[in-house]
Amino acid sequence: MPKLADTMTEGTLVKWRKNIGDKVSTGDIVAEVETDKATMEMESFDDGILHEYLMKVGEKVPTGSRIAVLLAKGEKAPAPGSTPASAPASAKAAPAPAAATSSPTAVSASKPTALSAGGRVKSSPLARKIAAERGLSLDALSGSGPGGRIVAKDVLSANPSASAPRAAAAPAASAVPVPPPGPNDTVLPLSGMRRVIADRLLASKTQIPHFYLHIEVDAGPLMKMRADLNAGADPATGVKLTVNDFILKAVVAAAVKVPAANSAFNGDSILQFGSVGLSVAVAVDDGLVTPVVREAQTKSLRDISEAVKDLATRARSKKLKPDEYQGGTITVSNLGSYGIDFFDAIINPPQAVIVSVGAIVKKPVVGPNDSIVVGQRVAIGLSADHRVVDGAVAAQYLSELRRLLESPALLLV
Repeated sequence: MPKLADTMTEGTLVKWRKNIGDKVSTGDIVAEVETDKATMEMESFDDGILHEYLMKVGEKVPTGSRIAVLLAKGEKAPAPGSTPASAPASAKAAPAPAAATSSPTAVSASKPTALSAGGRVKSSPLARKIAAERGLSLDALSGSGPGGRIVAKDVLSANPSASAPRAAAAPAASAVPVPPPGPNDTVLPLSGMRRVIADRLLASKTQIPHFYLHIEVDAGPLMKMRADLNAGADPATGVKLTVNDFILKAVVAAAVKVPAANSAFNGDSILQFGSVGLSVAVAVDDGLVTPVVREAQTKSLRDISEAVKDLATRARSKKLKPDEYQGGTITVSNLGSYGIDFFDAIINPPQAVIVSVGAIVKKPVVGPNDSIVVGQRVAIGLSADHRVVDGAVAAQYLSELRRLLESPALLLV
């Protein structure tokens, strides 16, 4: 079971895409696996014949566990049921014998590691990705690919103790003991997604010094421009713009104008991002996900609208790829459609800023000559990491955001 996402500790087999006896080549899709965020396709890291399934559809196993047996050409098949789904601790701590061929815990040492002309270790992109996720150095591995190139299976088979999945952190106990469930209570076990949300937001709220600023924006000009643009759109092919589309575009443009808000705390430094990765909070059945529109500063209002609609649709059906959750630099959470006028959001680490958006409401406001008129207003909040963003920077960011939303024509140029 490979680690298909940065937060994945276990996977649920949804469907086998290869049958027993099928020939499998590197890169073939062998199964569909549900992680804590999405249902994703699992590729084979090797060539061979699919000999035996070690897990059933619907079964959940930790990453690193064996899920099937793949036999190399001419390799003798083990007795049915003799291959364990996971190796005992003692076996994982010791190097596998050199004669092992298909075992996921066998250390590849058949070929020396090849170096490029510049002295870098030759390796496939997938091998580098897996090594980075597992904290392994490619310099210490031997490559079994052409010319000694390190491929994915070399990383997966190396140093079993280091690559073994870490146990998921137990959720913190409540400061006030929860009473035992009564006869009419329902106990809902934490799903993988809910556990990740609990861990990440607890860490965010307890480790990041949050502070909060708020503004109220005149939404009248925005609502008029949205209505005009939608009225002029082609009914057959035109994209209907939402209020959130304008807000997302403005959040990105303001981040370009005030780059200090588009940053992250990095231990002994602050990382100021050169592009804007727009994370958009999307409610799904089991919680909340934040898919990312990358290089959002290069996209038009309609581009962002189409990208977010596509990401949200696939997020709700758990069809997003792991890299579509990565690379975010600033997050927007909008609860206006739920009738929430105002709220403060928890920072999405490692980002330094999250913008919270409420509903557009009609209210009496002071108009020309101190007259009282009906206005349309939206409350916007900003939660910031005080290690990275000071109050003056956050205020500057919100001031720019208000300017753009109250002059929405600026978002079209």
